[in-house]
Amino acid sequence: MTEVLPTERAASYAAEIHRLLETSGFVDYEGDCRITTDYLWESSGGQMLGVLVCVNERGEEVVLKAFSGQINGNFIIDGWAPPACDAVQYAEIANTGDQAIVAISGQIDLAERSGDTLAVQALRRQRKEISQDIQRQIFALYQFYTIDGSVVTLSDIFKDQMPPTGTGDCCAPKLLNQAFSQNLTPLSMLEWYYGAASESQPYQHGSSYPPCDTRCRPLLAAMLQLDIIYRDDDIVVVNKPSGLLSVPGRGPDKQDCVVSRVKRLYPFCIAQPSVHRLDMDTSGLLVLAFNQKAHRDLSKQFIERTVKKEYIALVDGIVMETEGTIELAFRYDPDQKPRQKCDPVLGKRGNTHWERIRVEPFGDTKRLVTRIRFQPTTGRTHQLRLHSMHERGLGFPILGDPLYGSAQSAKRLMLHANEISFAHPSSGKRMQFTLDPDF
Repeated sequence: MTEVLPTERAASYAAEIHRLLETSGFVDYEGDCRITTDYLWESSGGQMLGVLVCVNERGEEVVLKAFSGQINGNFIIDGWAPPACDAVQYAEIANTGDQAIVAISGQIDLAERSGDTLAVQALRRQRKEISQDIQRQIFALYQFYTIDGSVVTLSDIFKDQMPPTGTGDCCAPKLLNQAFSQNLTPLSMLEWYYGAASESQPYQHGSSYPPCDTRCRPLLAAMLQLDIIYRDDDIVVVNKPSGLLSVPGRGPDKQDCVVSRVKRLYPFCIAQPSVHRLDMDTSGLLVLAFNQKAHRDLSKQFIERTVKKEYIALVDGIVMETEGTIELAFRYDPDQKPRQKCDPVLGKRGNTHWERIRVEPFGDTKRLVTRIRFQPTTGRTHQLRLHSMHERGLGFPILGDPLYGSAQSAKRLMLHANEISFAHPSSGKRMQFTLDPDF
């Protein structure tokens, strides 16, 4: 995944920490100097290290550092960020589990020597179940502070899915957890590799790497309350969830939105970073500008329609045609707020090209719906929702649409902005981002 925070300030501290590890030869160089760096140079012993630069409520700089997993069996080392779980309980569960695994492995060996194939298969299934139960118990220990001071667990984030092994033990979540638990504001973060490479981790000693996708991205999205797809000095691209506003609405209950969350995480951001919007019920890719120059450039691209956008939707019915173009003029309907209505006289024209991807079963009833790719060339409010529903469009509403269809047809509006491309406001390079929907 991308670096979620600027790295420049953290890089200078990372270089100093790296130097101290090299010259002192101890991981706990700020403490008792009992844990040497020798372990990190053993086969497969190398570890990711990380540093996070923050400021406290008084505006003072605070620097945190972390290592991934354990170093030579140590979860807690003086001067380094602690794990996001109770280390004592973790050890108790792990030790009890290891004993159970060793015991059943011994039974498997005996069954194999006796040639009892059925017993071997049953015992292996039992060992796998025990191992998964141990993992579930360990994962239940993890709790993470978020940017607003609330706490989330791995079950909150991964729901019914089993998180990948090692989730929660990487540097980035450990650093951010410590920062948020102490009410610190993160400014800059960097992770780098220290020690011997391995086949599973072919990293280079001293090289920096972004957080991982499999374990860190879901965690960081929950902790930062933003799923960051890309970030540089000029722009940030986020995956907006369904149900979250793009920009603030009217009233104190409508201030939580992508813009407010971006400004909270990035204090240097301009007051109005939004260059386009997605409906609250729509999920997907949203681009925001950090500075005025980027904002002007991107806004111009949207006005001139050089930004290319694509959406994926599930339509509540069977669309027989394979593709087409919809042109309908529509405007705000004051009698049915906040709906839009077709009006060929007073309305503004909206243009959408569409392609049928496939017809597929949906939900418990397995009723047939159509997966559609929308490519709008204009950006009118509710354009795709109205073009889908209208008899001169596809003739079917998008699943879960509370305005133009039925909110009961799905748990959310099944519309996702899955692709966007534009010229970078500084380099001019064409940028393209693609993100599949979760439906």
